[in-house]
Amino acid sequence: MGTNVTEMTEELVQPILDELQLKLVDISFVKEGNNWYLRVFVDKNGGVDIEECGRVSEKLSEKLDEQDPVTFPYFLEVSSPGVERPLKNQQDFEDNIGNAVYVKLYEPINGAKEIEGKLKSFQDDVVTLEVKVKANKKEIQLPYEKIAKARLAVTFN
Repeated sequence: MGTNVTEMTEELVQPILDELQLKLVDISFVKEGNNWYLRVFVDKNGGVDIEECGRVSEKLSEKLDEQDPVTFPYFLEVSSPGVERPLKNQQDFEDNIGNAVYVKLYEPINGAKEIEGKLKSFQDDVVTLEVKVKANKKEIQLPYEKIAKARLAVTFN
């Protein structure tokens, strides 16, 4: 059920986001406790503010009421993905070159399944990260298809 709802929501929200010059980051439809939540995460260069999320929420709510993909009560939440936003596709990697990222792999590479570092490049389906090993920096290359999850990482210097 969740997949159909998220797919329909994506179809409904994309024209709204195009109009407002925003980008869709992710959609989830999940049950937490007794409640269902339809969460839509949007962003743009420089980040989104609460007013922009509110406009998306109002317009999307109208479209969802018309199409009625969910026949039971749920909460619609439209928000920014936050500072540790997920990197969901290749474009997200390209857009975040130079930023700190956290990557979780399907299988270990050089003995590590979780890696944090600076995203140096994304080319030919290979992600290059600059990582610290003790006091030294080195670059490692990760095949894109080996990445299970990735997100921006908050770092403190």
